[in-house]
Amino acid sequence: MNAPRLAMSRRTRSTPFSSRVEAAGLASYTVYNHMLLPTSFRGVEADYWHLRTAAQIWDVSVERQVELIGPDAARLAQLLTVRDISKVGIGRCAYVPICDAAGKLINDPILMRLADDRYWLSVADSDVVLWAGGLAHGMNLNVSVFEPDVWPLAVQGPRAEDVVAAVLGDQVRAITFFRFAVTAFRGHPLVVARTGWSAQGGFEIYVDDPTVGADLYDALTQAGEPFDIGPGCPNLIERIEAGLLSYGNDVTRHDTALEAGLDRYCSLQSSIEAIGLDALRAQAAAGVPRRIVGLQIDGAQVPANRDPWTTVDSNGRVIGDTRSAVWSPRLETNVALAMVDAAFTRVGSQLVVECPDGQRSATVVELPFPGAVQR
Repeated sequence: MNAPRLAMSRRTRSTPFSSRVEAAGLASYTVYNHMLLPTSFRGVEADYWHLRTAAQIWDVSVERQVELIGPDAARLAQLLTVRDISKVGIGRCAYVPICDAAGKLINDPILMRLADDRYWLSVADSDVVLWAGGLAHGMNLNVSVFEPDVWPLAVQGPRAEDVVAAVLGDQVRAITFFRFAVTAFRGHPLVVARTGWSAQGGFEIYVDDPTVGADLYDALTQAGEPFDIGPGCPNLIERIEAGLLSYGNDVTRHDTALEAGLDRYCSLQSSIEAIGLDALRAQAAAGVPRRIVGLQIDGAQVPANRDPWTTVDSNGRVIGDTRSAVWSPRLETNVALAMVDAAFTRVGSQLVVECPDGQRSATVVELPFPGAVQR
């Protein structure tokens, strides 16, 4: 039986780089923020090894920007996140959980402060622009909220810095982790951040003109030839090993920021005004009932898990679910992320995962997995 195909329409927007990634041998897409996100080129394992040793160019235009600009931009930005952002200066980035009034995650974007009264939220897969715009309207805030025409292009991997420096100049080497600067490509200014959804290091370049995008993609590809650059995308194996959470897969609207393990990004002791912070304080005081953990699952390569797998204790009692799982060729074991009852989060706890091909023994392990982070 042939696999179902995705019908393309204006609802699944292409990007300024779509023609390039398809010509480079794209094997599959997914839909993310109503856009097309590449998910495989050579195969997940081959892409994984290449990412860890060379450089890859990623079309991550799906990381839509939500812009807040105006006199009340700072107030709205703080209302949106349970992290105190008062010390996030111009040129800095911050990981900022966005919660509803119950502390449940709406999104987990990267915030970038471009000016005193201007912010970008580089969002995961949910319509933050509607949430932020509704708050601004309902509270009569003096701020504009919109999605600008910006398409991020990432260069990731241990040789990423050499590639980006060859195209944008050696000044990019001075950009430190979670900082950004404005540099020029053929006279066109671009925001360049040392960020990216991998643990291998790299940059994200925020392209604000589609006519510039294709030329930049080609220039990076040409300059990267000595560094074995190739097309790539966020990699399932690499991001599970690194403990990088995928919103909508590992954590959803049903999970609080504390259950997602984002405690260090939740300013529970702060006096800031932020939606969801009171609920998180109450949950912390009562005891967080469940947590996201890393799992090592025994046996041969597990099948792909489109849906979560039930996870039980040694007595067969359901204590959570395994949300993302994959074979790690480097560690020669199955690695996974699971949400389980708090009593079973201790490293070394023994669990059972009900996979489609039968039950598997599993062990709770520390995140990130050994050797995952190289930057």
